[in-house]
Amino acid sequence: MTREIHRHAQIAAYLSETNFSLMERKMTTESKETGMHLFWEGDPAANCYYIKKGGLKIYKITEDGQELILHLLQAGDFYTEFGAVDARFSYNAEVTADSVIGVIPATALEELISSRGDFAIEFMKWMGLMHRTTQSKFRDLMLFGKSGAIASTLIRMGNTYGEPCESGIRLQVKFTKTELAHMIGTTREGVSRTLSAYQDRGAIAYEDGYLIIRDLAYLRSIVQCPDCPPDICRM
Repeated sequence: MTREIHRHAQIAAYLSETNFSLMERKMTTESKETGMHLFWEGDPAANCYYIKKGGLKIYKITEDGQELILHLLQAGDFYTEFGAVDARFSYNAEVTADSVIGVIPATALEELISSRGDFAIEFMKWMGLMHRTTQSKFRDLMLFGKSGAIASTLIRMGNTYGEPCESGIRLQVKFTKTELAHMIGTTREGVSRTLSAYQDRGAIAYEDGYLIIRDLAYLRSIVQCPDCPPDICRM
């Protein structure tokens, strides 16, 4: 089961209707099946991608062969790595659900930015949001270790996929411990131990296979949560 993330976290909320329509006119549409890749690390960053339907996993393979997931993108999200001369993708992009993708050449996006000052300002604000989102993830991992990264990831999942319930916040999407491990660059065993400790503490629980966040305040205390808005504290 999937659920759309907060709409104000997506690019359409940062562009005016006119500018979003102008960007859409630059798109060609492609259908992609689950498991396909849009690009690989090192490929020329010649295109930008708007997810009309489905989802993408933006990830990197570390030097020791571990998968590290940077973003889980859904319908309404936009991804680009343009700006530098001879820019190349820093990550890999795998389709996580059958998708419809709007593809915009980076040159066409640059033309929009150079020709419309209002588009440039709105797009810069969205780019700033994306940078803050990535920085906040690395902050939690670097300052609070793997336990803090897991707590941070659960908080982000609650903001992205959570629905209030009697027990707390119920995640509407199931994630395996291996997938959680890939989100923070650790082992499945380490995730399992940490989740068990959280469960013993009463911070989380499971109902019908779905994870319930029962004590959000406890998870936030682990990472000294700066109370970021939901458009930053997201998957």
